[in-house]
Amino acid sequence: MRKVFISDQSIEKLEKDRGRALLFREKTAAASMLDGIGADAVELPAVRSFKEDRIVCSTIAKSLKNAAAVIGCGASAGSVPEAWECVKDARRPVLKVSLPVSTVQMEYFFHVKGPKMLETVEALCKEASALCPETEFEARDASRAERGFLAEVLKTAEGAGASFVTVCDDEGLCLPDEAAELVRLAKDAVGIPVFFSTTDKLGMGLACAAAALGAGADGLKTSVGGKESLCIQQLSDLIRARGLDLGLSCGLDPARIHSDAADLERKLSGEVYAPSVPASEKKGSEIMLSSSCTLPQVAEAAVSLGYELSDEDCGRVYDALSQIFERRTFAEGRELEAIIASYAMQVPSTYHLNNYVINAGSATGAMASISLVRDGEEIAAVARGDGPIDAAFMAMEQAVGHQYELDDFQIQAVTEGKDSLGSTVIRLRSGGKLYSGNGLSTDIVGASIRAYINALNKIVYDENRQ
Repeated sequence: MRKVFISDQSIEKLEKDRGRALLFREKTAAASMLDGIGADAVELPAVRSFKEDRIVCSTIAKSLKNAAAVIGCGASAGSVPEAWECVKDARRPVLKVSLPVSTVQMEYFFHVKGPKMLETVEALCKEASALCPETEFEARDASRAERGFLAEVLKTAEGAGASFVTVCDDEGLCLPDEAAELVRLAKDAVGIPVFFSTTDKLGMGLACAAAALGAGADGLKTSVGGKESLCIQQLSDLIRARGLDLGLSCGLDPARIHSDAADLERKLSGEVYAPSVPASEKKGSEIMLSSSCTLPQVAEAAVSLGYELSDEDCGRVYDALSQIFERRTFAEGRELEAIIASYAMQVPSTYHLNNYVINAGSATGAMASISLVRDGEEIAAVARGDGPIDAAFMAMEQAVGHQYELDDFQIQAVTEGKDSLGSTVIRLRSGGKLYSGNGLSTDIVGASIRAYINALNKIVYDENRQ
């Protein structure tokens, strides 16, 4: 029984069909679904904006539990390291070099002839294979390529380190016997696995895929719900119905594929809300981010709140926002700030809370005793204040020997009832820069102390790096 490798291109195909980039939450939903139903690989679009794509693609790549993370390289040498940065932390990363091999596309898109394209294929495959354990060479428009040149290109890719090759019928004009002939040519040319990619423009995508498998294709490219694509649901049905007769199997879960794919299509067909006012034109709690906000807009909103997030922190904040957008279509500025406090710039703890005692009364005022631990040494201080929280903050300032400007202080109930969980967000300013801390506790004073220490640890970590 020969196992067919299924590499799914849904994210790229759906973006092409919709004429826009999918939202981060849409990409993660698609990748999670494909990973869950048994696709062997999830393909990510080639890098367009490195700063944004690196965060998005890296997050998705690391989230895949079973499937390989495949990303396309551009045609320039500098594009290969950028693509590698996007998937290097995946369980199984794959770099894909995708170039046209037909005369019409080589000359129209790249303005080069055969010999120059061979040099480009060799250079890019060598660079990709030097970085990544697995490299794919995708021969675009292979069905219209001159057969001798196609064989030479595939051999060149193999010699330059490609782990497997894909021959593409991008125009979807192949008849089943022509698809089989294309795969046989590739199998004769190289000793590495050969994949086949087709479209369904003439309604023969599934028939061509079956013919390609009959000719020895080791894998196929599929999509969920994409227009004119080889449908992963139909392919799963074909292998389930005739796989035993054909000696073929695949890792797709037939019990889940139709329901999960339909659920994904419903999620991706909802209305898209755009921000009515750019984030930079709003301040503080007036900020309103919609479910269609992009990574740069989130970073812009953070700047308007006073935070300059690193790329990694911005990605974590964006990911947390997407969970809110699963339930509703907007998030306010204070919610963004709470997320920044909870997810951005998470650092090793320098100060740890040992214990605290707060005494307060209408006649005696408030007094706080705080005990912190730093490098195994206990640091304690006692202070009076206008209230229990003020006294606690003053005691911590005495303990650490520094007074920081308290820029903002927010308290809200997370759960209901007399034993409700309280959330506190604190903003401390140091050296003109804001640092947020978040604390949770059934005791609001305890939550405030933990939030202060959380922000304090970020300040100390940042100062030690300078």
